[in-house]
Amino acid sequence: MTSRPLVVLASFAADLVLVVVFAAIGRASHDEPVLSGLWTTSWPFLVGLAAGWLVTLAWRAPAAPVRTGLGVWAVTVIGGMLLRAASGQGVAVAFVVVASITLLVFLVGWRVVAALVARRSRTAA
Repeated sequence: MTSRPLVVLASFAADLVLVVVFAAIGRASHDEPVLSGLWTTSWPFLVGLAAGWLVTLAWRAPAAPVRTGLGVWAVTVIGGMLLRAASGQGVAVAFVVVASITLLVFLVGWRVVAALVARRSRTAA
């Protein structure tokens, strides 16, 4: 069963924003201009995110931490790193580790929080 369109849209928007925030944090942490290079840094991961949504059929359960979140995260990281390498951007081991952890916290983390809030709301009702 497909989730309500607003939930799907909000979930995809949250993922998009968090991937861009990840790229902005990375640029800022290296004292690079955030806005002028934000697209260059974020596009590989945004493409990976779109692929992750397609591969996992995320619209069916957009806020599910395990069923959707883990798959979207894995495809986003792997796809993003492959595209970075193909476009001549760095993929140093330290970056791969930091990106993987950060995107795990971001893409799965909000889903875990949403699931906990939903569970708490159901038990309180």
